[in-house]
Amino acid sequence: VGLSGPPGAGKSTFIECFGKMLTERKHKVSVLAVDPSSSTSGGSLLGDKTRMTELSRDMNAYIRPSPTRGTLGGVTRTTNEAILLCEGGGYDVVLVETVGVGQSEFAVADMVDMFILLLPPAGGDELQGIKRGIIEMADLVAINKADGDLVVPARRIQAEYISAMKLLRKRSKLWRPKV
Repeated sequence: VGLSGPPGAGKSTFIECFGKMLTERKHKVSVLAVDPSSSTSGGSLLGDKTRMTELSRDMNAYIRPSPTRGTLGGVTRTTNEAILLCEGGGYDVVLVETVGVGQSEFAVADMVDMFILLLPPAGGDELQGIKRGIIEMADLVAINKADGDLVVPARRIQAEYISAMKLLRKRSKLWRPKV
């Protein structure tokens, strides 16, 4: 499962909750978290793992942060191979968290069985930049952080994306993307 979305959409928090739910149901979960690299030093903070403290202590979970090292598309040059290694290592669910992305960073969509686009409920102009490109590749759009004062904006953005997705060309005859 590939997970992508703009910075601040809650990808790591969602993955920790989802991953814990999966391990409680006896799945072995691998998380490949991709972090951006500095164009100056080439280094990366690899901070996504630190946001998944509970999941990182779970014996049925494996979290591997990796830097992009300049690779475009939201993943690393070796993400596909890492997915295969995790599957070969006995992990029955592999979650790939891309870097916070815009409209053209969706290379993970061709590497996974399901591509989920996580969106915050109130992004304004930030969301305008990702409507084309990445939205066409999504199998599922999840509006995250949809609680408290954000319930109404979340419902509104959900309705907007349901309408927008009706206008897109279908990638599959069997599956209609859900919001």
